[in-house]
Amino acid sequence: MELYGACPTAAGWRRVHCVAVSKPQSVVEMRELTMKWGSRPVLDRVNLTMQPGERLAVVGPSGAGKSTVLRLLAGLQLPTSGELHLFGQQQDYLRLDQTDPPDVRLVFQNPALLASLTVEENVGFLLREKARLSKAEIRERVESCLEAVGLYDVAHLYPGELSGGMQKRVSFARALIDDPQREDQAMPLLLYDEPTAGLDPVACTRIEDLIVKTTTVARGCSVVVSHVRSTIERSAERVVMVYDGHFQWMGSVDEFRSTDNPYVEQFRTGSLRGPMQPAEH
Repeated sequence: MELYGACPTAAGWRRVHCVAVSKPQSVVEMRELTMKWGSRPVLDRVNLTMQPGERLAVVGPSGAGKSTVLRLLAGLQLPTSGELHLFGQQQDYLRLDQTDPPDVRLVFQNPALLASLTVEENVGFLLREKARLSKAEIRERVESCLEAVGLYDVAHLYPGELSGGMQKRVSFARALIDDPQREDQAMPLLLYDEPTAGLDPVACTRIEDLIVKTTTVARGCSVVVSHVRSTIERSAERVVMVYDGHFQWMGSVDEFRSTDNPYVEQFRTGSLRGPMQPAEH
């Protein structure tokens, strides 16, 4: 949009030409969002905004509602009340009921690969289903995504022939696959559910680096749910602490390391003393 205005000079006023800069569209907006199981609110009137390119970690004790946040963003559930907007569009229908769903990609804790398909078929599954590209074009895209996560000469193998770490990297490669009809400026939302659970420290570092790299290569933004402190601090820029249905604290990773907020402090130290108590079973 072009605008014109006036500014004072020594000789009087002169006409100036201005260009209005539009505010970038938020990728995620939660507005007074509530999610209930029966009469109990898992999330109670929470608010959140994510900007393009942002990496967010959602943390909190077990049963606090972290996975519910992911399911809502993935379109597997709808909020009980309030609003959820993805890429500026209010989400009124489940993902399966949408004719043109938002570009949201979920990386599971378990690689969730189809054992009967090769690595190439697993990574290129959606492209094959849409049948918009030739086999050669799909193979080229798959190889590129596998190389981006450090895998070479495995496209012909089956998941059972790979180590657990390699299978996890294949799932990251699958998250990189782009629809060729996607607009150049489009930005995917990548969701990672406990991506480093049960891994040793060295394997954790590799996956944490992959989260950052995958988000960057896909030109997207990401939400990571994790209990692992190194994953939170290495893969995210901002942290949200969830407990008792509310976002109890929100801030940068640097602030997460140093804040004296009682919820974050208890989470960092693993202390039994504090406002968060183990869920009764």
